Amino acid sequence: QVQLVESGGGLVQAGGSLKLSCAASSRTFSSAAMGWFRQAPGKEREFVAFVSRSGGTTFHADSVKGRFTISRDNAKNTGYLQMNSLKPEDTAVYYCAADYHIAATHRQDAKKYAVWGQGTQVTVSS
Repeated sequence: QVQLVESGGGLVQAGGSLKLSCAASSRTFSSAAMGWFRQAPGKEREFVAFVSRSGGTTFHADSVKGRFTISRDNAKNTGYLQMNSLKPEDTAVYYCAADYHIAATHRQDAKKYAVWGQGTQVTVSS
């Protein structure tokens, strides 16, 4: 089964940018849809963005629409989350997730993703 490793998190001032990466261990990554989720202290895990297997379809949560962009490069077995105009409320641990069988209607449901990375911390200071 593919393994996922996130990187690119850190501390940034409000209004700044970060680009998260999600590196997959297997070429089968191209057969899996991918999502990004985040979890702030004391809160439930929250859907952020989804990208289809080919990268041709993307979907973003309203809270990040226009600021964040999900993408993937299957030749590099890597997914990305470009985050611009960051706000303090974006502070969270960010996780990438993948699943080979997920239906598009379930793309926002964390329970439908079988494979998860360990997470990377993003902290936005005001």
